[in-house]
Amino acid sequence: MTRKIDVLVVGGGYAGVMAANRLTRRDDVAVTLINPRRTFVERIRLHQVVGGSDDAVVDYQDVLAKSVRLVVDTVTRIDAAGRGVTLAAGGTVGYDYLIYAVGSGSADPGVPGAAEFAHPIASLEEAQRLRPVVDAAPATAPVTVVGAGPTGIETAAELAEAGRTVTLVCAGVLGPYLHERGRRSVAKRLASLGVTVLDGPGTKVTAVTRDAVRLDGGREVRSTVTIWTAGFGVPDLAGRSGLSTDELGRLLTDETLTSVDDVHILAAGDSAAPSNLPFRMSCQAATRIGAHAADTVLARIAGEQPAPINLGFFGQCISLGRRAGIFQFASRDDTANGLYIGGGPGAKLKEFVCQHTVKHLANEARKPGSLTWVKDDKRQELLRAKHAEALATR
Repeated sequence: MTRKIDVLVVGGGYAGVMAANRLTRRDDVAVTLINPRRTFVERIRLHQVVGGSDDAVVDYQDVLAKSVRLVVDTVTRIDAAGRGVTLAAGGTVGYDYLIYAVGSGSADPGVPGAAEFAHPIASLEEAQRLRPVVDAAPATAPVTVVGAGPTGIETAAELAEAGRTVTLVCAGVLGPYLHERGRRSVAKRLASLGVTVLDGPGTKVTAVTRDAVRLDGGREVRSTVTIWTAGFGVPDLAGRSGLSTDELGRLLTDETLTSVDDVHILAAGDSAAPSNLPFRMSCQAATRIGAHAADTVLARIAGEQPAPINLGFFGQCISLGRRAGIFQFASRDDTANGLYIGGGPGAKLKEFVCQHTVKHLANEARKPGSLTWVKDDKRQELLRAKHAEALATR
């Protein structure tokens, strides 16, 4: 009997599940997914966990192909030379190919008092711990959300809609990705919810105390509950395992998503840095990158030349409470433009995106290879410019 080719996927988020499902296109491939949780986390709903409108959890049997073996554990080391990984619970798992899809999480804020007094929500466990803290605070207690990206905006709106007194500290621009027209729409909705938005100069947090947030402009904001959404980090597993990473710890790969160190290791999702020019962290990118990593493995198994990744974008969607939202349209190169859908239709479109992201995973489990995506030819221009800049600085 011919031995099956063992492909190991480390990480069961959007990228990892998509990769694992797509790999089942070949009957001679045995796929193992290692993840520290028994359930799939809808990370784009974590602000709803804090607000109490969703648990952000989906059973793996609803999104993972039945032939994929799920191992609930944490990988502590990758042995590239021996083609195996060490598990926290003990033992090892071998592989012929490994897809590194460990995702991202909270970063060290690097701000005095933040680690002690501010609550991150980059993971399910962090959001679950924060929920009772918010519930225990008096209804009129001031809540401060630090960080003006999608997570910060969504969390601020969710809590304000529930009647909380919320201040959103931007440390610069509200919604940096947004076009100015979309930004004005978001600001208007936050104002209608009673959110105090502190943006522009002087809004960088310099310290967090038990009951206040201090800004570099000299202002002190009263805060009973401080929520930290500014910045993300990635696990250091690749670096600890001796693999090449970028400055944030993402695995360095070529444009096929193959590690620059080892042809048997690939990366997908937030933890991938193809050509040291990573895509914007998002579930939109993660699912497509996961699919492409799987395609690269399948090409190698078939003795074919893997294709470079070509990924275009649609935009960014942000919920603004349960009754409003915004879908910010963008060019395929991920540059926001002046088109957006806001208000109630924006909320419906955001919910559609959340539901269909899970549906894409389920569809890939039933029919591997079904996911498609738009292309963007401008990435090659960026790579050529990056290469020319590198040559000029030598």
